Amino acid sequence: MAFSPLYQADCRKLIQECPIFVLPSTEPGVKRIYLLVLKAYLGPLVMTFFIALFILLMQFLWKYVDDLVGKGLEWYIIAELLFYASSTFVPLALPLAILLSSLMTFGNLGEHYELVAMKAAGISLRKVMKPLVLLSVMIAFVAFYFSNNILPIANLKFHAILYDVREQKLALNIKEGIFYDGIDGYVIRVGKKERDGKTIRNIKIYDHSQRQGNANLTLAEWGTMELTPDKKVLIFKLYNGTNYQERVDQRNYHRQRQFQRTRFAENVRRFDLSAFAMNRTNEDFFKKHYQMLNLKQLRHFEDSINGRINLRKTEFVKTVYGSFYQFNMMDSLVKSHADTAATLKTEFLSNFPVHRQREILDAAIQSASSIRENLRVHINDLDARKKILHRYEIEIQRKFTLSLACFILFFIGAPLGAIVRKGGFGLPVVFSVVFFIIYHVISMTGEKFCREGVLPAYKGMWIASAIFLPVGIFLTLKATTDSPLLDRDNWKKLINRILGFIGYVKRKS
Repeated sequence: MAFSPLYQADCRKLIQECPIFVLPSTEPGVKRIYLLVLKAYLGPLVMTFFIALFILLMQFLWKYVDDLVGKGLEWYIIAELLFYASSTFVPLALPLAILLSSLMTFGNLGEHYELVAMKAAGISLRKVMKPLVLLSVMIAFVAFYFSNNILPIANLKFHAILYDVREQKLALNIKEGIFYDGIDGYVIRVGKKERDGKTIRNIKIYDHSQRQGNANLTLAEWGTMELTPDKKVLIFKLYNGTNYQERVDQRNYHRQRQFQRTRFAENVRRFDLSAFAMNRTNEDFFKKHYQMLNLKQLRHFEDSINGRINLRKTEFVKTVYGSFYQFNMMDSLVKSHADTAATLKTEFLSNFPVHRQREILDAAIQSASSIRENLRVHINDLDARKKILHRYEIEIQRKFTLSLACFILFFIGAPLGAIVRKGGFGLPVVFSVVFFIIYHVISMTGEKFCREGVLPAYKGMWIASAIFLPVGIFLTLKATTDSPLLDRDNWKKLINRILGFIGYVKRKS
């Protein structure tokens, strides 16, 4: 049997120092085993976390590459955007990293027979998992703190910067032979640009600042193009050119138009480039969004929206009741004839004269038609308010689901690694990706049901956890009892039994 260097350097020395079958004397050795397991776990955890974060960040860049390229953004703006974007990806990267790293750690220990040596020394798998369980609890609390206090700020910064970047104009880039309309109110065409980047020839400038179409055109044989040091103004120095301007008299627009032609030897045109500067939006515009709030703020907005919905319902009921004034008439009739109220006829119209019955029916029909239209508006308004409310309720539950996901996925990865007994980035990656995709799909499905109002948030957001928690308990029990869950021979025997039973049924039938 070949042992790994970890086993030869530590576990063998540990077994030599401590009697194998005397549990009280193994406590110092257990502490060393705890340190070894923690060291073996923390390295893959950090590595897989940053790998997952990097992959998600690349996906973000691929999605928004068109909004980032060609706008002349400063490097620190892009760095700030990527930093806050990576912070928003932690709720996805952290559970995946815990699942993958726990599976890799126990897979390596099982593949190199370290788990066998530990069990031979009287240390059960539950004891081996104990420090990592405590570490997972700490990570769960840290994840909750991050989700409640840091993530809202990161979301606020990220969405504010992303909005400004997407609204940013493309950088000034006037190319040869192409009409450039990036400067407000002007269309510029340069026939040729010299190698120095400043000298230009065959220039056309259409001035649309007066909103009168192509009524002002400037042509020049050559000129120079340069920016001021602060890059806020573009200066064109034009030589040997002509300005053509069609002067429109607004009072006599259809009868007369004056045409003016002006030649010049030198002309200077200045273009304001302040629109190309990146303007930072006030973050207060985004602060009330549900992704930018902590748990206390979310509950405050939830109560506020619920109060508005209930008030809206109460007002609508009052409006409906007030529209049917016949009800008020009936109430007043009962009150005015309190002594004979018991003798009033049960049919409403029969309590009024015949000529009044028709008036009451017409008024009721008109009121019913009006109420039907108001009801449609009211239903749409309530649906919109409830969808907003569902968003806040989902975000409240999300604060807790991240922490529990970290804990549950550890109890899936650790026992699964001990059962599979394969480490590295091969089989553990496959298992981790499959389990995480299933978990993520179930989570997204439950969240969609919550958004549409099919399920309440406290149910829909916990569907994935409710499904995976029994799976984690089952795998942990199988791993701690040395159950041959993935043993090839056992599965062959089971399949042969099933096939034999099917053949027996066919022969009997």
